[in-house]
Amino acid sequence: MINQKYPYELPDLAYPYDALEPYIDVETMHIHHDKHFKTYIDNLNKALQPYPGLQRLALDEILRDPEMLPEKDKVNIMRNAGGVYNHSLYFDNIAPTDSNYPSGKLLSDINRTFGSYEQFQKMFSENAAGVFGSGWTFLVRDKNGDLQIFNAPNQQTPPEFELTPVITFDVWEHAYYLKYKNVRADYIKNLWNVVKFE
Repeated sequence: MINQKYPYELPDLAYPYDALEPYIDVETMHIHHDKHFKTYIDNLNKALQPYPGLQRLALDEILRDPEMLPEKDKVNIMRNAGGVYNHSLYFDNIAPTDSNYPSGKLLSDINRTFGSYEQFQKMFSENAAGVFGSGWTFLVRDKNGDLQIFNAPNQQTPPEFELTPVITFDVWEHAYYLKYKNVRADYIKNLWNVVKFE
């Protein structure tokens, strides 16, 4: 979806809604994917409707250059484009998987940057737990290809900062509150069981 253009459509979930049990419950998956994600898509389509020039751009092109957006609708477009972008990454990056451990160059880069995969996981989890309010935690590559952990409030995205995402954790309350209530740390701990690195 990141390279798609207007009009955006809600992609089907690539697996059954209960496939991430017991880590993410069925009701949360339905509400998060079918309602929250879809609302961002619907609102982005509505925001772009008056602007044929913007409709020709891919989603990440819009996010990389907010200065080109019409001033009166800039905030609305960026918020909803960010919501579509981040949720697209999130649902692509969690799955029932046997590859929830990095390999190859990514694992080598993680070990070189953070000392070990376990140390990276600890640092990433602490960053995600520490996001104030609503937001996201990403593992990203910068312009040089180096890895870093990046926190984004609300619906800010890596492309706005010339970063390329590798994985992301959604730490908005709607991603976990039905099952985990206010214990964000337990949700983060369990997400490692379903994160897809490949």
